[in-house]
Amino acid sequence: MPTTLDPQLKRALADRIRYYNELGIYDFYRRDTTVQIHPEEREPLPRAKAAAVSPQEKLGEISTTKPESAFADPAQGLRAIREDIGDCTRCRLAKQGRKQIVFGVGNPRAELMFIGEAPGADEDQQGEPFVGRAGQLLNNMIKAMGLRREDIYIANIIKCRPPGNRTPERDECETCSPFLMRQIATIRPKVLVALGAVAAKTLLAINAPMSELRGKWYDFRGTKLAVTYHPAFLLRDPRQKKEAWKDLQMVMKDLGLVAPAKSPD
Repeated sequence: MPTTLDPQLKRALADRIRYYNELGIYDFYRRDTTVQIHPEEREPLPRAKAAAVSPQEKLGEISTTKPESAFADPAQGLRAIREDIGDCTRCRLAKQGRKQIVFGVGNPRAELMFIGEAPGADEDQQGEPFVGRAGQLLNNMIKAMGLRREDIYIANIIKCRPPGNRTPERDECETCSPFLMRQIATIRPKVLVALGAVAAKTLLAINAPMSELRGKWYDFRGTKLAVTYHPAFLLRDPRQKKEAWKDLQMVMKDLGLVAPAKSPD
């Protein structure tokens, strides 16, 4: 590729970059469908092969600086991301009955971050993720790990409730997840836990059943990621709670956490 772009092409690329910036997308990746799995817990995770493409390298003077990059304090950075989202109308969910944006909640410097799929009715009403029955179970799971809800950070792949609590569509996830990526980059947790298939498949770009996704460490942009069942699924099938506890124990071992004397139900 020549070092100097044709002016017309340069303008077209600049317009495209600005368009994606307005959607909240600042990073551009060549996605590799091969996900790096951590084979041995004591060995370092391999880095993801997907290579970031810097718009500055392509367009020179075109700036794609994220607003949160101006702040060293992650709490301020998260506020900048929330302001950037605004009263979002970037996808169809804005016109399908959602009441408000459900951004995320918890410790801006958390070492552990849980990621679900989408807000439900209670979350849409209160503006906070995991506050309904599934949220109560998640709180119990967190407590069983020897932590408090305020110690960790909780967010979802998408930030608006889909009508009827349906599964988020792929284009909705693709439109909204860049804001989640910016939250993760700002918080910089040591461990991510994907709750359920939608979160796992969106983050890892793997179309596989939960039985294959669980029980392994993945490398997600330099952060270790584990997969477990969504609390809503565990409410429907309590028999899987023991399996979810195994996943959480794997996370606890990595973070050096010791469970309280009483184990979860």
